[in-house]
Amino acid sequence: MNSNLGLIGKKLGCTQVFDANGNVARVTVIEAGPCLVVRKRTVENDGYVALQVAFGEKPARLTDKPTRGYFEKSGVAARTVKGKKGKDVEVFPRTLKELRLPADVAARFEVGQTITVADVFKEGQFVDVTGTSKGRGFAGVIKRHHFAGFVSTHGTHEYFRHGGSIGTNMTPGRTLPGVRMPGHLGAKRSTVQNIKVVKVLADENLVLIEGSAPGGDNGIVTVRGAVKRSPKA
Repeated sequence: MNSNLGLIGKKLGCTQVFDANGNVARVTVIEAGPCLVVRKRTVENDGYVALQVAFGEKPARLTDKPTRGYFEKSGVAARTVKGKKGKDVEVFPRTLKELRLPADVAARFEVGQTITVADVFKEGQFVDVTGTSKGRGFAGVIKRHHFAGFVSTHGTHEYFRHGGSIGTNMTPGRTLPGVRMPGHLGAKRSTVQNIKVVKVLADENLVLIEGSAPGGDNGIVTVRGAVKRSPKA
């Protein structure tokens, strides 16, 4: 389990940046934070240590009553911002997630405090990015499981992209669980590990990571320190 400090963010898209030597790096731009600390969990009260952090904005009229009640109980009141037409709109945080952390890390933050990019990330660091992968709908075995397909010669008809046999004859006489077949592809929780942070733009709350991140543009992601690398790596 990843217990490193991180932020909730939004994937903005992909671009490229050049270093001082003219080398190009393909990067994904993530708007990470700022995140508001809504609640602290402690060993005495909850049996573990964690921070509940909130990110983004959502109109109060679209926030359900249980969520509004939870925010108000935690001391997070609705904020007033300017809407698209210049009118004042009350908003609550859009996304709420819980991050398990070591006790010494959680002690650095208090309820109501804001965690920014500068508090968490630095250039050259490696991170893990978790999000919801793009939904591909109903897919066949070649796209879903990377099957090679059938031969396209020797009189083959209608079976170029089929999966072949899925069961046995007499024993056990049924299809065994776990057989790879066509079905729904994507739209699942996905994590890409050990991605290098190329650049941190603290003034704009942006993190540029090398390579790709799960999901499409404007998708919500969680960026945390890499669990398989030491902080010195």
